[in-house]
Amino acid sequence: MSDATGATSEKIEGIVVGVDGSEQSRCALRWAEREAQRRGSVLNVVSAYTIPVFAASSMDAGYSTLDDDLIRGGAEDIVRQARAELEGSPVTIRTYIESGDPAGVLLDLSEDADLVVVGTRGRGGFVGRLLGSVSSALPAHAKCPTVVVPLCMAKEQQAQEPTPPEREHIVVGVDGSDRARMAVLAAAEAAVARQLPLRVVCAVAPVSAALAWMPATVDQEAVLEDVHYQMDVGYRWLKSHFPDLELETDVVLGPPVEVLIRESERAVLTVTGSRGRGGFAGMLLGSTSQGVLHHSKGPVMVVPDMEDPRLANRNDFDTRANEE
Repeated sequence: MSDATGATSEKIEGIVVGVDGSEQSRCALRWAEREAQRRGSVLNVVSAYTIPVFAASSMDAGYSTLDDDLIRGGAEDIVRQARAELEGSPVTIRTYIESGDPAGVLLDLSEDADLVVVGTRGRGGFVGRLLGSVSSALPAHAKCPTVVVPLCMAKEQQAQEPTPPEREHIVVGVDGSDRARMAVLAAAEAAVARQLPLRVVCAVAPVSAALAWMPATVDQEAVLEDVHYQMDVGYRWLKSHFPDLELETDVVLGPPVEVLIRESERAVLTVTGSRGRGGFAGMLLGSTSQGVLHHSKGPVMVVPDMEDPRLANRNDFDTRANEE
């Protein structure tokens, strides 16, 4: 396949990474290349651009558009730089340039891709729109998991330490919802691929910190007992599908966003669902996912609501449900 072709008209396979020439996108590019090596996947490097229209400030002036060739030329330079960055990689690399809204382009590609990777923010220019709002909008609507790579990973990459000593495991946040269970399955697959332990964390906000309308009769101990029970059910269910996985579960008192941000400091990858229990289907992204994306100390994978046959036997391990 020739370089710099259109991608949305073809069936994309493997990993898609959005680039815009920023340092953040370089971090995302290097992370995606290593992930493609782990998976034995094709790496699709995509740059998207739009032609901005400017209204003239004076009454007698019309509208003008930047020359398409000029903008596309900038995108071509970005793609060439990305390929040069990955020179010598054993991964099959395909490059594409798309004209259109960057978030829409990546969303379309997520229909067939296994994973989409972006940086936290882009350059802020025209072509640079790719990684600005995209890192917030894309995970909410993508059809496959999305990984957002923060700029803070740059020093680790420059030191050529894909798995720094202080990062020892993969962590996933759960809240008992089906979306969280999909995130757990994706996190388990990532942990097995890296031969790392998986830490499953459920954050429980103290009752005293809850909303004022919370009934006074709510028993914090009873809540924690139920959460621990559900975590045990989830542990046995997950081990039934990943028997060799080194697995740890933990219930932590505290706001979910704060807990997961703290967990991300020592995690190779932090995984969360797009929306958790009680989330509204029309929301851009769940509040926990948004907070973690904005402040995580490492890469974050957001897993959409998908169907998976492994979800079917979860209740087989729930003795309370079976007794009812």
